[in-house]
Amino acid sequence: MKKQIIYTSLLLTLAGCKKYLNENPDNRAEINTVDQVAKLLVTAYPDRTYLFNETASDNSEDRTTIASKERQPFTDLYFWRDPDGTGDCTPAEYWLACYRAIASANHALDAIDKNNFGDKALTYKGEALLARAYAHHMLAMHFAAPYVPGGPNTGMGIPYVDKPETVVFQQYDRGTVQSVYDRIEQDLTDGLKLLKPGSWDVPKFHFNPQAAHAFAARFYLFKGDWDKVIEQVSAILPDNNFYDNLHQYGGNLWSLSSDEILAENTKSERPFNLLLANTQSIYQRKEGAGANRYGYGEKVKNESTGTTVFGLPFRTNLRNFGEPNYTPGKYLEYFYYTNVAQGTGLPYIMMPLFTVDEALMNRAEAHIQKANYPLAIADLNELGRARIHDYNSVNNGLTIAKAKTFTGKTDDKQAMLAALLDTKKRAFVLEGIRWMDILRNNLPVKHNQINNSGTETFIELPAGDPRRVFQLPREVTTSDVPLNPR
Repeated sequence: MKKQIIYTSLLLTLAGCKKYLNENPDNRAEINTVDQVAKLLVTAYPDRTYLFNETASDNSEDRTTIASKERQPFTDLYFWRDPDGTGDCTPAEYWLACYRAIASANHALDAIDKNNFGDKALTYKGEALLARAYAHHMLAMHFAAPYVPGGPNTGMGIPYVDKPETVVFQQYDRGTVQSVYDRIEQDLTDGLKLLKPGSWDVPKFHFNPQAAHAFAARFYLFKGDWDKVIEQVSAILPDNNFYDNLHQYGGNLWSLSSDEILAENTKSERPFNLLLANTQSIYQRKEGAGANRYGYGEKVKNESTGTTVFGLPFRTNLRNFGEPNYTPGKYLEYFYYTNVAQGTGLPYIMMPLFTVDEALMNRAEAHIQKANYPLAIADLNELGRARIHDYNSVNNGLTIAKAKTFTGKTDDKQAMLAALLDTKKRAFVLEGIRWMDILRNNLPVKHNQINNSGTETFIELPAGDPRRVFQLPREVTTSDVPLNPR
């Protein structure tokens, strides 16, 4: 694993073993059947989470050492410092996971190109292209300068790797943000054309057509291409029956217990989940961010569980590690035992990478940006109806006037956009989506700090601050890849 610099060549042999770049490429297993390609693509999705961005966002606060222990990397993340190493919940860990996933996608594509598989491999080629595009987009989002719609986007991107490595220390160019986005879009559009429904035993763990449209919608949201956002979201459910496919915390999930909701949130059978990934994570644990000094505390909890723009709060599923240590209760953990006798192993969560709920809010934002407020309100009201028990369209339905009163904004678009972002902040807490909204909308992030005498001060991460871009693993300099400025 010490040979992992940017991009770990990961191949699964028929016996399931892993071979890395420090082995002669000629000795690696050959991928020469469509079935082997399909199995390889199981590893084309990052096996770590991007939840570290929650600690850096405004979904975290200082819970003080009186009630919480201070642990790394969360302290560094909270103060927008660069955590050391590639351990649990670090940005560098996610960087490596993304490039491992890209490696698998590239090996699958290479095998398809070299073998005469015919039409039966086209769907898997589409999946591989989309998986490669997705991992690169997540890398660009977290480790490159933010994309500015209509701007020159000449800042440093991230290495776009589209071929299997043939040497241990490959040299890479970060390119520009624009060049990276152009290549993501090319893979995305090429992949979408090839996908066919029903090609997988468990479609929710692969880039099925619905998940691909959701990814495309998010990508075009970052690009500011509002028409394509609307087009891609609408393609997920052509009958526009979004309410039936949302997390109905105020509807069909209302009677479930907290533990039952944890299980339902990550089930592939639930219609709101479009793409799931099996990820190793301790973030949601007490010894992770759950009871760390800097995390989801009393103030943030009161904000996210308080009255919404719809006039009532959303139903939530809080987990309590002892006040003020809370977690929003989104993920059911599966513990993989490496040694049953000693009780040791690794915690995993089935991480929803795309949901119908997020896609619908992306369409609502696109409608707002196009000043089509009735359609935006219709989408927002669907989410409100799903999240609020006893929702009443007369009393709780959103209007522009309500948005203005709730947000304090006097301009129609600014009020509607602020109402949307507030709705998303509450609905998607602990899903990593708030950081995406912070980046796209140039939102400042304010964190409090409470000293031993109880005095509270505040620090701010303003728009344009270089610390809004997470740092690359320092080892990448071995491949002549420059680090992000600080």
